Order: sequence, then structure tokens, then C-alpha cells
Amino acid sequence: MKAALAACLMAATPVVAQMPAYQDMSAHIPTHHYAGGWEHFVGGGVAALDCNENGLPDLFLAGGEGPSLLLRNQGDMQFVPQEVPLTSVTGAYPLDMDGDGVLDLFVLRVGPNVVLRGLGDCAFEDATEALGVDPGQGWSTAFTAWWDDRAARPSLFVGNYVDLDDPEGPFFACDDNQLLRSAAQGYASSAMTPGFCPLSALAARDARGRMTLRLSNDRHYYVRGGYEQMWDIADARYLGPEDGWQEQMLWGMGIASRDITGNGLADVYLTSMADQMLQLAQSDGTYRTAPFEMGHTAHRPFMGDDGRPSTGWHAQWGDVTNNGRADLFVAKGNVDQMPDLAMSDPNNLLLQGADGQFTEAAHLAGVADPARSRGAALVDLTGDGRLDLVVVNRRAPARLYRNVTEDMGNWLAVDLRMEGGNRFAIGARVRVETAQGAQWQEVSVGGGHAGGQAGSLHFGLGEAAQAVIVVDWPDGQTSRRKIEGVNQRVVLTPDS
Repeated sequence: MKAALAACLMAATPVVAQMPAYQDMSAHIPTHHYAGGWEHFVGGGVAALDCNENGLPDLFLAGGEGPSLLLRNQGDMQFVPQEVPLTSVTGAYPLDMDGDGVLDLFVLRVGPNVVLRGLGDCAFEDATEALGVDPGQGWSTAFTAWWDDRAARPSLFVGNYVDLDDPEGPFFACDDNQLLRSAAQGYASSAMTPGFCPLSALAARDARGRMTLRLSNDRHYYVRGGYEQMWDIADARYLGPEDGWQEQMLWGMGIASRDITGNGLADVYLTSMADQMLQLAQSDGTYRTAPFEMGHTAHRPFMGDDGRPSTGWHAQWGDVTNNGRADLFVAKGNVDQMPDLAMSDPNNLLLQGADGQFTEAAHLAGVADPARSRGAALVDLTGDGRLDLVVVNRRAPARLYRNVTEDMGNWLAVDLRMEGGNRFAIGARVRVETAQGAQWQEVSVGGGHAGGQAGSLHFGLGEAAQAVIVVDWPDGQTSRRKIEGVNQRVVLTPDS
């Protein structure tokens, strides 16, 4: 019903959602920049993971040419900083590589990538060679992972940007991407071609309900026929128009995936240079581009006098007021000094109204930073059910914001655990049912821009005081649990 309403919206006045409020807490973390030359025009991600097992997300911030930064979360927005002596880092994604129940980090770099194995208490060791991972020698800018049926270890995709050794570069020199599949001795590495310089990748169910690898690409458009790509994981082939996949061209930067229409299928938001696109998943397995009138495009700065097109990077859905509707944060910023694009380009916080339209609120909420933003994370850093925000900026200090919105709705945080190699149930689908309706989210590794999260799925519940959680587990089981109390973190297993 929401999708039908959204499709019909024209010039109607949007139904404005409750206004969120954020407090700038950047003084609670050390000054940290994502810096470097043109190899670090892209990247600059944030990884959020609970590496000291205190129930609160810790943060890993990419540093570019300088060192990266690990922030150990002590609660109440207090962090213990730890410099990570890895340079040339573009981003990082948390996942459990070896099935021991402790989260690891796959670190993307300009040069050999690194797998940091978690040892507990936020200690890590370089386990790239021990796990048999080919680190590559490329300029890595995208990552995603998934578990094949009953596999002990994940399959990994590494997206590489420009081939720095190609004398024709940079405009005709996108590097090959890398696919790593579990083998008897570590991982077997193979090239995935053609490569169109991906800046984001996500393995998740598409509108057909099949596990698909989505690539959002930045280069080769208009010079070599490049486009956005979808690769069917089970069939090991790229989709085309014959599959209902219509090739899209946009200078892709980031991917955000979530069902926002209530049909149980994940819709996809794509950030870009000069354009942002929302693709609504249809019941026939295809995608429809959302109408401009929904208010999601964020194609130019919404404040100030710079009318040039925007450049979007990290995007993430999240219910920032817990009213039961997913809102959208978009990190913005010029690549560096590109004259045709906005230089003063504040970040967006788009609130979804009850009518499906989006309303800009970043300036009112206090998060409209005009710096050159890159990676970000909407994540509950204090355990109070409010989604806080951290943003990494290029050549400007990282920002930390605490969600201090009053009169919030109820909420649930859902964590999944299962036996075997896929301990964190990557690929599971979670449905939360309340009197307001149903919400869906999928547990995945990837998306965003150069950084992701491993932790609870956050659901805003509005006024609902009880809920039913239905989990479709990766092994085919389905579990259903009634939750009497809300405003809590719930840990579920297949037999819970």
C-alpha cells in the first residue's frame, strides 16, 4: 500500500515525521582525518563491531595515508583510542572469517589487503597468510561476503578501482575484481571481469529473492560501456535485460538496502556523483526507479548558495526516531576540487513520513556538516535504543554525534547466533511484526561506502509494546518468537 501511495505522490505536502536531535560529541574522540593523495579521493570508511564483548559497538576508522584509528567503546560516549599502524587503508568490514565466534576485520588497502583476526578484548593479529587469503596488490575500494549453503567459511568479493600499473590510466584502466572461494587450503582466488571500478558491493537477496552480488561502479561510463552490475551467485553469471535487469549508468559510490515499502523485498538506494537513485523492488522480480516527488534524490545541496550537483558517498537506512519507518542518512562531499560539483555539500538526513515521502532534517537535527564526508555509521553506541552517528571526513576531522531525541518510540535490537562456520547468521532475514505492520531486514556484510557493521539489527516500533520476531535462517529453518517486553536487545538462536 505504501508503494502505491508513493508512486502517486506529486506535489502534495509531505507528512513530516518527528524531528530528531543530535548532540555533537566529536570532542570525545581524537582528531582523525582521512588523508592522502588521489588514491584516497575515494574510501574513508567506518567499521562498527563489538570487539571487547561489552555489548556496545567499537569503531575502526580508516586513515588513508596516515594510521587508522580503533575506538574502544566504554559506554556513555567514552572511548579509549588505539592507533592502528596500518597505512594506505581505504576501509574495513567486520565479519567472522574463521567461525570462532569472534569478529575479524577485512581491511581494504591501496596495496595488499589485510585480514585482522579478532583475539578478543579488541586485540587483533594479521591472519591474512594463515587463513590462506590472497591479499592482492590492487587499489581495493569495495567488499562483501556471503556463506554458500552450509559452508564453513565465507566467500569473499573484493572490488578494485583503477589499475595503478596500467599506462592508459586512469580513465580506461579499471582493474579486475577478485573473488575468493573457500578451498581445501585456504582460499582459491580468481578474477572477476569486466571490472568497472566498484566503490560499493553487496551480496544479498534481490527482488527475485535470490542471492545476488550487486556492484555499484564509478568509472568506464560513456567511454567503454560500463554500467551497474548484478551477478547471480548460484548461477555464477551476470544478469542482463533478459533477466529483467535493466542496465543503469551512474557514477556509483554507495549502496543502502532495506525494505521501505512493506512488501518484504529490499529496496536499494544508490549514491552517485550528481545523482542519487532509489530502486523500489517489485513483486515480479524487477526494480522500478522511485519518482522524484518522493523527495529522496538529494541531488543538490539543500542549504547554502552552492547550486552545483552533489556527490554522495556512504548511505544508510535507519529509524532515527523509532517511529517504525526507516530514515536515510547520506554522506556528501566533493571528490576533492572538482569544479562542476558542489564544494559546500552538507550531509543529508532524510526522514520518511507516513505517506512515504522524505523530508530533509539534517540542519534541524544538527548533522549537516559541509566537510568532504566519506564513510559513516548509524549505530547505537550507548545501548539506549537511539541510533547515533559517526562520520569520517577527507582532510577534515571525523565527527561523532549522539542521538538525544526526546519522546522516542519503542525499539528492539535483534542479534542472531547459530552453530557452524556462519556463527552470525549472515544471509538470515528477520521480520518484526507489531500492530503497526511488519518490518524486514537482512543480515549482510557489505554495502555502504568502504565500511560496514556487524551487530544488532535495529527496529523502531513506535507505540507498539509487544512484537513477534520471525527469522528465516540461512539453513532453511524458520523460527518465531513472541516478545512481550520492548526496548531491549534480544539474542536469538534457531531453537530459541
